[in-house]
Amino acid sequence: MQHLSFNSSRLLSSAALLAALAAFSTSSSALQPLITDDTGTQGEGGNQLEVSYSHDRTRAGGETERVHSVPVVYTYGLTDTVNVYAGIAYQRIRVPGDDANGFSNTVIGAKWRFFENEDSGTSLAIKPEIAAPVSSHREEDGLGTGKTSGALTFILSQDVPFGSIHFNAGVGRDRFRNSDDNATTKHLSVAPVWDVSEQWKLAADFGVDWSRANGDTVRAKYGEIGAIYSANKDLDLAVGFIRTTDNDSPKAKTNTWTAGLTWRF
Repeated sequence: MQHLSFNSSRLLSSAALLAALAAFSTSSSALQPLITDDTGTQGEGGNQLEVSYSHDRTRAGGETERVHSVPVVYTYGLTDTVNVYAGIAYQRIRVPGDDANGFSNTVIGAKWRFFENEDSGTSLAIKPEIAAPVSSHREEDGLGTGKTSGALTFILSQDVPFGSIHFNAGVGRDRFRNSDDNATTKHLSVAPVWDVSEQWKLAADFGVDWSRANGDTVRAKYGEIGAIYSANKDLDLAVGFIRTTDNDSPKAKTNTWTAGLTWRF
């Protein structure tokens, strides 16, 4: 099998990265399938397991590329306000005349809700995370970064009459064995969530990501709609659709369907 180059793997889709970010977002409010995280934590001794599936379909330069991903994230509550988590995704990348599959970077991180005002419904949190490197073989296949990478996200959650609104602002560094491919990333997003009933939530998610490497900056914008069904206080089911476009050359347009399960125990 001919290995995918890094440049071609980037064209596999902006949404593939966004889907991975969504997979590694942990939240006691079970806001899967959103990319934007909230300030919720599990509480001391609480556990959460998230499993999802996403399918990306990208058109770029007259070609169609597909990515299938199955992320798994485990979260543990160290204290009432601090979570730690670990996640990994199995991916299959399909491009014309080629195919690659394997595990992406293992991501470990934490979330600390350092401020909360119950009267105003405002809370703030920070979320640092580190991505362990993948093998050179998997890096060549476009499955992850070959050197330790990291990100830091600031989170604001605000209760409103219809439900809640969540804001994220983040920075990160993607590092590869070929240092010329290293990229600095920035992320901004907002997600309103409507409490339709005791069991149903509807949500939207809008964001933009910037990736700067070799003096060039690529901007990717996305919009998502999603629904969350709470079968009970410990089990949620979620579905979502994401549309992503970027300003790269050639431009890429991606549609992503995702479905997932969140279990708290």
